[in-house]
Amino acid sequence: MKVDTNTKKDISFEEFKKEIIQDYRIAITSRECSILGRREVLTGKAKFGIFGDGKEVPQLAMAKAFKNGDFRSGYYRDQTFMMALGTYKPNHFFAGLYAHTDIEADPMSAGRQMGGHFLTHSLNEDGTWKDLTKQKNSSSDISPTAAQMPRLLGLAQASKIYRNVKNTKADNFSIDGNEVAWGTIGNASTSEGIFFETINAAGVLQVPMVISVWDDDYGISVPAKYQTTKESISEILQGFQRDDENLGYEIMIVEGWNYPKLVEVYELAGKIAREQHVPVLIHVKELTQPQGHSTSGSHERYKTEERLEWERAYDCNLKMRAWIIESNIATDEELRLLEKEVKKEIRETRKKAWNNFLSPILTFKKEAVSLLDKLASKSTNKVFISKLKNDLVANEEPMKKDIISAARRSLRYVISEDIPEKLHLQNWIKDAYRKIQPEYSSHLYNENDTALIHVKPVLPEYNDGAKEVDGRVVLRDNFDVLLSENPNLLIFGEDTGYIGDVNQGLEGLQEKHGALRVADTGIREATIIGQGIGMALRGLRPIAEIQYLDYLLYAIQILSDDLSTYLYRTKGKQKAPLIVRTRGHRLEGIWHSGSQMGAIVHLLRGMHILVPRNMTKAAGFYNTLLSSDEPALVIESLNGYRLKEKSPSNIGAFKTPVGVVETLKEGKDITLLSYGSTLRIVAQVSKELNTVGIDAEVIDCQSLMPFDLNHDVLKSVKKTNRLLVIDEDVPGGASAYLLQEVLEKQGAYQYLDSAPQTLTAKPHRPAYGTDGDYFSKPNAEDIFEKIYQIMHESNPKKFPFLR
Repeated sequence: MKVDTNTKKDISFEEFKKEIIQDYRIAITSRECSILGRREVLTGKAKFGIFGDGKEVPQLAMAKAFKNGDFRSGYYRDQTFMMALGTYKPNHFFAGLYAHTDIEADPMSAGRQMGGHFLTHSLNEDGTWKDLTKQKNSSSDISPTAAQMPRLLGLAQASKIYRNVKNTKADNFSIDGNEVAWGTIGNASTSEGIFFETINAAGVLQVPMVISVWDDDYGISVPAKYQTTKESISEILQGFQRDDENLGYEIMIVEGWNYPKLVEVYELAGKIAREQHVPVLIHVKELTQPQGHSTSGSHERYKTEERLEWERAYDCNLKMRAWIIESNIATDEELRLLEKEVKKEIRETRKKAWNNFLSPILTFKKEAVSLLDKLASKSTNKVFISKLKNDLVANEEPMKKDIISAARRSLRYVISEDIPEKLHLQNWIKDAYRKIQPEYSSHLYNENDTALIHVKPVLPEYNDGAKEVDGRVVLRDNFDVLLSENPNLLIFGEDTGYIGDVNQGLEGLQEKHGALRVADTGIREATIIGQGIGMALRGLRPIAEIQYLDYLLYAIQILSDDLSTYLYRTKGKQKAPLIVRTRGHRLEGIWHSGSQMGAIVHLLRGMHILVPRNMTKAAGFYNTLLSSDEPALVIESLNGYRLKEKSPSNIGAFKTPVGVVETLKEGKDITLLSYGSTLRIVAQVSKELNTVGIDAEVIDCQSLMPFDLNHDVLKSVKKTNRLLVIDEDVPGGASAYLLQEVLEKQGAYQYLDSAPQTLTAKPHRPAYGTDGDYFSKPNAEDIFEKIYQIMHESNPKKFPFLR
């Protein structure tokens, strides 16, 4: 283990003074940005602002202890910290405020997130990793309160893995696990359940994590007495304090205006976490919020005059200023000159940032005005088009939407006119959308050559006389090969380790590969996902197991708000290729046999949703996913682990294609589309239909997102002219999604001779027991009779009424 224990090198007094003055410059620069940022919102140039004023000084101290390779997982008050690292500048602040879509202007998100959401770039242009050990790193922020905490756990755990698991490929990611994960959170957000879940998990895992609680006594308008027991998060967490006999946390308390004490506390916290891999909580108290929570309101509405007076007196910047003068580091006059200089710089930066934002829009406007003018001159509706043009000319600071809207509206006045100017405008609008839309819609999925859809499929191979084994054995043997070949692969979850998961798909693998690589966790789904996100951000390849599909709801917010949006909200500058493994469908009872697929396909856009019908297909999906770098959810069929499957000879090498359906049975009368456990029932019914003269084509979705990239379902419908989607989700769930994909996106509606239909579960969750399943979800008789009814309506003479 290589640790530099010299947290502070010897420097001269002049160098010390220079460092302090530079810190103060950063603090007042950040404050001036906040002040002017609020004005930009109030004058209408920006939509919303939420700033870090009042938290400047403790963030300076945290930045001093932050080393290359370290990671931050914070929230929208940390602008001073990012400025102190040198990764965030005032021009970035204003570009983010204006939602500038140029990634060079706003490197935090290219205008996709509101200001105050920070990140550093982990990826090169081609999607490959930068050397994260040579830069200071910040994971991409999200707005939901405390939702940054689960990811923080994984960022810290990665250091533990890199330090303690031999043969991990740590190049670009870690130097002996010496990196610390630094988290920040507001005092009110510590009331969230995922905060406590993360605190507990980090204490159990003993990972190098430092959490700063910025405490200004309020959560928007609600004071601490309504937020936290005893009004102190550090006091109620005292039971987590480590001692000579028990592992736990180091808990520190410090005033947020005390610059020298803050520097001392943060250096010590970083040293403890880095060297000992012990989590540390720093409760930073007596902070203020000079401009209130955000630009949406004023804190004078809910704070007493006494409180406001205290805040003015204990403003951390003013307290630091007074300390500088008292310590003879600078005089009042010297600081006044510095403050005046900074104010001027920020005003100039704001003006330049606004001009940089507006300039290309004005060029865009000029093009539109010229086209509208030419269109008006040749149209019989000149007066109406001219009004649109003149209104646009009068708008001196338009948005893109104002320009494109005027152009599109003008076309309504020339619908019946055949003039070249109309075609010119139509083409201009088309070209504008081709250029502009990606600024808001790109990078939902990987757009490089490494994208999952480019992984070439490899079929399972079988030796003569290949033996049939339980499906779980195929999975187990496949995971064994993957763990042996990929030293950065980790699998963890509830009951995943010692017993090899509840269905024995990992049987014996913890003993073989170690308790850190095949690991048990507590019952805490949100932070299981957080572990996976954080470790994936640091170059590991985690598979996070959620024991049952129903339990995914505990983690759906983290999956939806954090993991699914990750590549999109960073515009391809960070990636978290986490694989989430779960199992579900066709068990028994309300809480263990749900099918939340409708919610999943809508809430998890940005992830791949894979629904293998058997364990060989599932194993192939894991092999495919580990050949790429995108997040995915794999839902194994819960009742398939003990069903017999042939054991492939190329275990670990075969790959199930993503976005490709599979036709299990060809037919000419009707197309049946389904997936997962229900598909087995559909396949059996299709044989029974032959007895009544119905030849059904059976198609396995395999992959819900993406779905059928080759449009093979369309080809089937062209042949059969009928479509039935069978799904055990509730009515309007995944079946509605599939209908939209086939009918609208693929255009299959024009080839139908019968109304497209769905057969789903009942609107309620399934009742317990065998009968509960039969009367709650589509059964064999339901499927047979539904198909027969469709054929009866088409040809009642050939298919007489059944019931």
